[in-house]
Amino acid sequence: MSLIRDIRTDYTKGELSHDAMLDCPAEQLALWIEDATMEGVSDPNAFCLSTLRDCGMPTGRIVLARGVDASGIVFYTNKQSSKGDEIEKSSKASATFFWRPMQRQARFSGVVKHLSDSDSDVYFASRPRASQIGAWASDQSSTLSSRKELEEKYADFEVKFDGIKVPRPPHWGGYIIEILDAEFWQGRASRLHDRVRYDKVGSGWKKVLLQP
Repeated sequence: MSLIRDIRTDYTKGELSHDAMLDCPAEQLALWIEDATMEGVSDPNAFCLSTLRDCGMPTGRIVLARGVDASGIVFYTNKQSSKGDEIEKSSKASATFFWRPMQRQARFSGVVKHLSDSDSDVYFASRPRASQIGAWASDQSSTLSSRKELEEKYADFEVKFDGIKVPRPPHWGGYIIEILDAEFWQGRASRLHDRVRYDKVGSGWKKVLLQP
């Protein structure tokens, strides 16, 4: 415990200006992902997707954003997975991005909606073939007797789709988190961090500076 307790980093790599932040949080997020990409950050589009179980307990996992615009944050997954089930029941989620090398964090809360089948088809067709077959082989979040069971199932689908285009599984597709509020955080020295919060107001956004 003492080793964890004594871990400290003084954040000195940047600062946030309330006035310099874009008016739309999704556009600001897209800019920060672009900045992280230019800095060589690994998986700059990775975020922790948090959903709610039936008991009200929150649960999170890392997924990849595949689109960010004024409409919200797009990601794709097996809709029969635990996160798909939780989204179906509550239609609410949060997304937390962290770019450690840049000492930046951004978090978003909103309502989750399905993307159209056509949008899901287009993205699925762009995936590597091995990932397409994996989407058929994995009953995501279901119990597994052994790794061998999964590998054999994958091999069966390789044979099934040999020489033909892999179609999108009916249970696999996209979601969009329509943002209702957001916060951008920049680490600063002495824990006096910069924080800017966005709240949805009508068709626009109210932007405020928060104490660290």
